[in-house]
Amino acid sequence: MPRLFTALEIPRDAALSLSLLRGGLPGARWIDVENYHLTLRFIGDIEGHLADEIAGALDRVQRPAFQLQLSGVGAFGSKKPHAVWAGVAPSPDLLALQAEIERICQRLGVPADPRKFSPHVTLARLRNPSAHDVAKYLSAHGSFSAVPFKVGRFVLMSSRDSVGGGPYVIEEAWPLSGAGSRSNNLSASASDALRIMR
Repeated sequence: MPRLFTALEIPRDAALSLSLLRGGLPGARWIDVENYHLTLRFIGDIEGHLADEIAGALDRVQRPAFQLQLSGVGAFGSKKPHAVWAGVAPSPDLLALQAEIERICQRLGVPADPRKFSPHVTLARLRNPSAHDVAKYLSAHGSFSAVPFKVGRFVLMSSRDSVGGGPYVIEEAWPLSGAGSRSNNLSASASDALRIMR
């Protein structure tokens, strides 16, 4: 069964900026550029009927489109770093969208995420890195900043269990106000994934 999560896509120009951060860190498995995304809410492996209920509830989200800027880098796992990421400049609109999705998920019975929402784009997963190498990498890239981009929709994505994450499939997409109409991804892989879930 696919693992579901809501996310924001990273547009091409911002993804190219992120791709310049690849390299220079021993033990890093770099995320493929086409798999960059910003997770809003991890949902997990759920039954098809609950996935349908969540999708129906997300259809009623009414939020404005907004600007977002990727800025700074960091690592998860202070004593034993396991991932490096690019951060996001403060955005009240992003936090409001994420909080609404969180409320919807909890209302439909998805357990609360124990981790505080920390918006980021994962750049690499780390395998037995040297803390010194990670600190050196973060210091070298600490001033990272990408050109702001418009967030016009959020998506429901699925993934299969794999090393390093991905490939990801967009199952459904919901526009933010002022950004067009709702769309479904009609690719064969998305249809297959939904069929498996049901």
